[in-house]
Amino acid sequence: MPPNLTGYYRFVSQKNLEDYMQALNINVALRKIVQLLRPDKEIDHQGNHMVVKTLSPFRNYTMEFEVGVEFEEDLRIVDGRKCQTIVTWEEEHLVCVQKGEVPNRGWRHWLEGDKLHLELTARDAVCKQVFKKVQ
Repeated sequence: MPPNLTGYYRFVSQKNLEDYMQALNINVALRKIVQLLRPDKEIDHQGNHMVVKTLSPFRNYTMEFEVGVEFEEDLRIVDGRKCQTIVTWEEEHLVCVQKGEVPNRGWRHWLEGDKLHLELTARDAVCKQVFKKVQ
């Protein structure tokens, strides 16, 4: 049974964000701003229905979906694109595949104790972020 990810998570650390943003062809000015952000995550997980919010002073992004159901995701707020997205469970990892202009695009979330891990991929770039659950 997959874990329930419901909770509020504060940013702890990240690695390789610059390479990930370059793989998405995000312009230099926006990359510099994003590098300064320390986003939080808020997840509401009710059965197969999930709402994942990425919250920052600059820009918020909300992704609402049913696990296992493909949908069109509007990523214009992130990088100006739309893609076909599906989120599934692979054992205890929540895995997202985003099909569109950028190959190998997606992410995976998983818990280790009170830490939420996020691995973002685009082309051959991998960015890792860690968040700590707020009690």
